[in-house]
Amino acid sequence: MTHLRRVVLPLRILLVIVFAALVVAQVWGVPGMVPDLTEPTLERSLVKAVMATVSVLALGCVQVVVVCTWTLLTLVTKDQIFSSSALPWVNGIVRATVVGWGMLLGAFVCSWYFIVDEVSDDPALPALLLLSLLVGAVLGLLIVIMRALLRQATTLRTDMESVI
Repeated sequence: MTHLRRVVLPLRILLVIVFAALVVAQVWGVPGMVPDLTEPTLERSLVKAVMATVSVLALGCVQVVVVCTWTLLTLVTKDQIFSSSALPWVNGIVRATVVGWGMLLGAFVCSWYFIVDEVSDDPALPALLLLSLLVGAVLGLLIVIMRALLRQATTLRTDMESVI
């Protein structure tokens, strides 16, 4: 277990840095990235508000994953990761991933209909969102499989402890 402790501390430091960077991005980064509108129309103002809201909420989903990961690391250091107490935190990661993916899907649809048609002919943003959707789907499905493996390992550990 000592080799895990050498990995857990640097990972926790990185999680704190990522969490702080996400807060900074939510407070200062997102408002600065949303484009200023030269000719504000109702549709363009709506797109701007949706982009800002989705960005802040998506970063919030990542923060939920960071907090759940922190708690799972605590369970790893206590050698309790293969217990029923780990499952709610893994479920939190799955739910945050699903919500984040749903928001990305909404942003993709919004960008396709409004940004490409109304604001710009540049397909870079929809292409980037489509790539993010694909990566998010792969990560989400991978997390679901890892959750199933955690359940199996928890059951096996419980069975082994009852035998011993």
